[in-house]
Amino acid sequence: MMEHSNRKAYCAGLKSGIPIGLGYLAVAFTLGIQAKRVGITALQSALVSFGLHASAGEYIAFSLYGAGAGILIMVLMEVVANARYLLMSCALSQKIPEDTPLWKRLIIGYFITDEIFGAAISVSGKLNPYYVFGMASVASPGWVFGTALGVILGNRLPGNIVSALSVGLYGMFLACIIPEGKKNRVVANVIVVSFLLSYCSTVIPGVKDVSSGIKIIVLTVLIAGIFTVFRPINEIEENDD
Repeated sequence: MMEHSNRKAYCAGLKSGIPIGLGYLAVAFTLGIQAKRVGITALQSALVSFGLHASAGEYIAFSLYGAGAGILIMVLMEVVANARYLLMSCALSQKIPEDTPLWKRLIIGYFITDEIFGAAISVSGKLNPYYVFGMASVASPGWVFGTALGVILGNRLPGNIVSALSVGLYGMFLACIIPEGKKNRVVANVIVVSFLLSYCSTVIPGVKDVSSGIKIIVLTVLIAGIFTVFRPINEIEENDD
């Protein structure tokens, strides 16, 4: 019975991972172009993508490498740029069953991205780890091969086409959060406030110059903390739904 449930969750994850993988293929292609510009090979870029699974983190890594930065600087910048994944992992740890083995938790944490998190956190009730495994089975290869293809093909595609391809990923991410917002007014309010404050953080003098990774962490903790105190979601009712 458990094996059947895991297989069903894995297949559902594969289905949800297809649009994520296609979006990653386009976005990673642009990263591959950046990697080629700084002298990184297709194999090296693919290994970096498999190790990071983070667009901002990889762009920073490629840029710093091209600028001749040291390892310590690169590590510190990666910690800042990708620290938000700690918050995502903490949130997902509340969704998975308490008896989930450590090795499954580690795999989930390794493959967490913004889009996989968005799809996983929107699952009603407890999250079967195999749902994340299914998404990662499609999304991760899309990200890895997309980066390698960007290096191989170089700058052969016009810049406006590459930019247009990356828009699909944002549309897919909206498809993850909008349905959840339509079901719950509190979540909808969180989404709206998040959009507004995120925009404000890009135009307010002094704040707009702060690293995007730091801004994401601060806004996430601030917004989630305020809504948790003043508009908490009843966990029992949520699980019943």
